[in-house]
Amino acid sequence: MLTTMHTSIEAAIPMTEAQFGLLTTSFLAVYGLLSPFAGFLADKFNRSRVVVGSLLVWSLVTWLTGHSRTYPELLTTRLLMGISEACYIPAALALVADYHRGPTRSLATGLLLGGVMVGAALGGIGGWLADRHDWSYAFRLFGLVGIAYSVVLGLLLRDPPRESIEISTSGLVPLVRLGEALASLFGSGAFVIALIYWGVLGIAGWMVVGWVPTYFQEQFHLSQGTAGLDATLYLNVASFGGLLIGGYWADRWSRKSARACIYVSAIGQIAAVPGIVLLCYPGSLPLAIVGLSFFGLTNAFASSEMMPILCLISDPRYRATGYGILNLFSCLFGGAAIYAGGVLRDAQIDVTKLFEWGAALMLLCGLLLFFLKMRDPAPPGAQPVG
Repeated sequence: MLTTMHTSIEAAIPMTEAQFGLLTTSFLAVYGLLSPFAGFLADKFNRSRVVVGSLLVWSLVTWLTGHSRTYPELLTTRLLMGISEACYIPAALALVADYHRGPTRSLATGLLLGGVMVGAALGGIGGWLADRHDWSYAFRLFGLVGIAYSVVLGLLLRDPPRESIEISTSGLVPLVRLGEALASLFGSGAFVIALIYWGVLGIAGWMVVGWVPTYFQEQFHLSQGTAGLDATLYLNVASFGGLLIGGYWADRWSRKSARACIYVSAIGQIAAVPGIVLLCYPGSLPLAIVGLSFFGLTNAFASSEMMPILCLISDPRYRATGYGILNLFSCLFGGAAIYAGGVLRDAQIDVTKLFEWGAALMLLCGLLLFFLKMRDPAPPGAQPVG
């Protein structure tokens, strides 16, 4: 919602463009820095409880955001938001990977992340509500909704039995230790390549997504509410479709090739480049929306396939920790990209230049994936659990 309320927030709380970019950058920095530790908690303890706790704290912070009256207060709530949200994605994706052990994993991951896309699409309502009430109204409203939903989720969500965990000579499942998890993950060349890929993709994606509402408002002379809805609705509806298409395609292809999720993700990143080009040089709003939608559709393949890719290249005991580390690099790089975009805009650099750089990096990401090597299925003597 924040990026769709650009005008309203700056009118209520004076700030520079760089400071506005810093609101998202600070959130992503904290979110990214804490993601590995949040993922470790999900590997070591109960994943479903981590998800529920994250939702409750996130909702409380969302409600508090609506009561910010100064820039330091608003920045503080964004930092707190990063703490609460860090716990969700690594735990949730690992939970889904635990439930889906066969050729349904990619589509199941896509469906989960589809919920994120639906919420992001509805985030455009934030700009619309800001035009009719004030910028804080939506934060107060959705914070209360989230608090109520966390109670419902706490009653329903449960962990499945763990699977594919190595058993010690004593017959017990070994404890998950942070040092051993880090050594296992960073000892894999494929994980290091995945880390670079996800970090660069964070720059490319946020270069585009972070500034589309502002670009639409300025390029096509739209109101804040209309620009916010156009930028978020079409992008995220297309991304939702991309998650399902990419997940279904990878699951079908996986019956013939274990590397299917890698190939589908690479194809998506390369195919996203023409969409960004069309967004940059459309000549009309409808063509720009077509370009943005095509970018959202194909770029979403990366999100639906990242956890399945991680399952191919890492120890199953450390999936949530591994995803948390990937999140760290993606958010730090993406957050830096958004802040740099604000600095460049203060220097009168056109937004389309940011989009062009994002397209070049997207192409690089697609090529990087072809260097990934799969992990051996299991070490000698390992036995499945669950």
